[in-house]
Amino acid sequence: MIVRFDRVSKYFQAGGTRIAALADVSLSLEKKDFVTVMGPSGGGKTTLLNCMGGLDTPDAGEIYLNGHALSGMNDRELTQLRRREIGFVFQFFNLMPTLSVLENIELPLLLSHASREGKDRIDSLLDYVGLKQRARSFPAELSGGEMQRVAIARALVHQPALLLADEPTGNLDSENGIKILNLLKQASEDFETTVVVVTHNPQAAQYGNRHFEIRDGTLSNLK
Repeated sequence: MIVRFDRVSKYFQAGGTRIAALADVSLSLEKKDFVTVMGPSGGGKTTLLNCMGGLDTPDAGEIYLNGHALSGMNDRELTQLRRREIGFVFQFFNLMPTLSVLENIELPLLLSHASREGKDRIDSLLDYVGLKQRARSFPAELSGGEMQRVAIARALVHQPALLLADEPTGNLDSENGIKILNLLKQASEDFETTVVVVTHNPQAAQYGNRHFEIRDGTLSNLK
């Protein structure tokens, strides 16, 4: 079991009203699962992802990653966990504009002081995402689809157990969006990584082997 939510709730205050972004959510994800979570804006998708990635703390319940309870970790331990076990892919790519493609992919390894073995992985990842010829290019020189492929390579470079993708096709045309979803799906198999994609796009929600919907903080299993 890679991820387990045990009756997790998260609340926000809006004026004098308490709103449940996550309402008593229980969830178990296994190795190599490709999971899509669909729902409307404000339904709890990003909160679910942020709690799963240790970026946000639930108000009730417990989250486990690879058997480790996140509530028992301090900020330093959570940062180390994210650098070691979790890869992130965002809608707007979040690439460093002053770094080349190769340097953007290498950045997580530098932050975690990885060995030379990890750095040797970059060339194979550039091949994997089809960007070997763009290694020395900068983000401003790339298309949206190319930037997202760089972001996926960066997320995979430390071989995470879990890859979290927040609307990864939201800033792409339909053709490039399909390519990115296919790449993520393939990566879940090739890298034995559990992939979780949150989206409001019904087409994107059809990818993967498990499908959920989240609405008003309540998670429903669709498949």
